[in-house]
Amino acid sequence: MTSTPSPQDFAHRLDRTAEAIETLLGTILSDTVLTNEIARPRRLLEAMRYGSLNGGKRLRPFLVVESAALFDVAPAGALLAGAALECIHCYSLIHDDLPAMDNSDLRRGRPTTHKAYDDATAILAGDALLTIAFDLTTRDEVHPDAGVRLALTQALARASGIGGMAGGQMLDLAGEGRFGDREPPDVARLQQMKTGALLRFGCQAGAILGRASTSDYQALDDYGRAFGEAFQIADDLLDVEGDAAALGKPAGQDAALGKATFVTLLGLDGAKQRLRDLLTAADQALAPFGARADVLRAAARFVAERKN
Repeated sequence: MTSTPSPQDFAHRLDRTAEAIETLLGTILSDTVLTNEIARPRRLLEAMRYGSLNGGKRLRPFLVVESAALFDVAPAGALLAGAALECIHCYSLIHDDLPAMDNSDLRRGRPTTHKAYDDATAILAGDALLTIAFDLTTRDEVHPDAGVRLALTQALARASGIGGMAGGQMLDLAGEGRFGDREPPDVARLQQMKTGALLRFGCQAGAILGRASTSDYQALDDYGRAFGEAFQIADDLLDVEGDAAALGKPAGQDAALGKATFVTLLGLDGAKQRLRDLLTAADQALAPFGARADVLRAAARFVAERKN
């Protein structure tokens, strides 16, 4: 029998991690030139900070921190790994908003990076955030064991590259008919790659940092898969039923672009039922950890019930 953290307790932990990540990213993206760097151009640094600071729930690093806590991993190392993941996520948002991708003017209620600066600066800001992520995962502060750091770096690369997020974005564009005839995508696979891969990595990262057993790693991986799909279904539902002011971006963009989503695949009621099933699957996956994983259970409910 597990207990359930109150919404206030969960919100406090989420906010606490977000504040820690904000502070850490602010330090990482300071104007201090590191060893083997030559200079940090001011406009590029400002655009990187604009695209990554002062916004977002920091849900992905939260998953790293909370999954790592199951194995008593030092918080400093988990936060640094979480910051690397957040840099990847923020780079993807900057690039997704570009005219060549989703052509969005608003992100989190303010102008997107290419609107605040320009297309070229936004592209370079994304490139630099992507690159600095792998600088972070190789640092000694992440974990004293170089083998653990290597495994973490490889897992992040695969979650964010051709077989993960970047590949998922390509499938999404193909589904819009960008390259000729529209190619109806496998919605579940697209989701697993474009959105789910980084969320799943957030759970894998804690297991990697904690040198988890094969069974514990699999449990967190199963949870991460269910969590990622639940996140996407909730996002698809918000695009249909959400309010633009609460979302911080225009609603109805998926329909306007002709995107295939879980709502178009399953219908509104079917998508909501699938979301409920995924919450059950996420809870079952965490059974080996008992009450120690209650915060992760609360995180799954949070993404299913979110309004933005």
